[in-house]
Amino acid sequence: MSVKIHDTAIINGGAELGENVEVGPYSVIGSNVRVGDGSTIGSCVLLDGHTTIGKGNIVYHGASIGTPPQDLKFRGETTFVRIGDSNTIREFATVNAAVGEGEATRVGSNCLLMAYSHVAHNCAIGNNVILSNAVNLAGHVTVGDWVILGGMTPVHQFVCIGAHAYIGGGSRIAQDIPPFFKFAGNPPKENGLNSVGLERRGFTLEQMNLLKKAYKLIYRSDLNVTQALERITGELEQTPEITMLVDFIRNSVRGLTK
Repeated sequence: MSVKIHDTAIINGGAELGENVEVGPYSVIGSNVRVGDGSTIGSCVLLDGHTTIGKGNIVYHGASIGTPPQDLKFRGETTFVRIGDSNTIREFATVNAAVGEGEATRVGSNCLLMAYSHVAHNCAIGNNVILSNAVNLAGHVTVGDWVILGGMTPVHQFVCIGAHAYIGGGSRIAQDIPPFFKFAGNPPKENGLNSVGLERRGFTLEQMNLLKKAYKLIYRSDLNVTQALERITGELEQTPEITMLVDFIRNSVRGLTK
């Protein structure tokens, strides 16, 4: 293996480093940490706890991953952090371990966690997600694939954010955000379909027009949510996107951001 470890870094016994891993000055890697092939760990990084980081990740200066959760229910049980492949974790970002024996905090692949962003215990982040600077996720937050959260946005515990949603900077998210739509403000307000993002990801005009019809039934009519769902399921073609939207709303626990 070709592993480059700076002389000042501390790698505890039991840690596993894959091929072509680089570890920068003054970084500390705990004994239950695994780092996948081709990952780069910058300077003054702390990787601790039962943490697994996949292949090709880049972790920048001062990031802290796998430390105990900031939750008074935590009693030292064995919990985990699972991070996928090809993520970029910028300066001073933090990812905490989970609460509850055997539970995990999860980050998918191809994500960008910008400087000072925080992923709390038991969060589940999908693939291709962007957390902009100083985004703060409370515990048990779920973030779907391709979500973008603007800077300085706090998200309340147990909130679910649907795939392909876009949230503007400085928003305060206390309820669920349905997939495919845009929200911004404090309190946040719906702001139409995330058309630019969907187009970039290859959604067709027909797919987006159908989602716009669903959006209008939910947010631009006098219908309540139950009535809007009845119209959506009764009148619109039940494509995978429409089914995802309907299922998300039906399974919402905290209620939709309106």
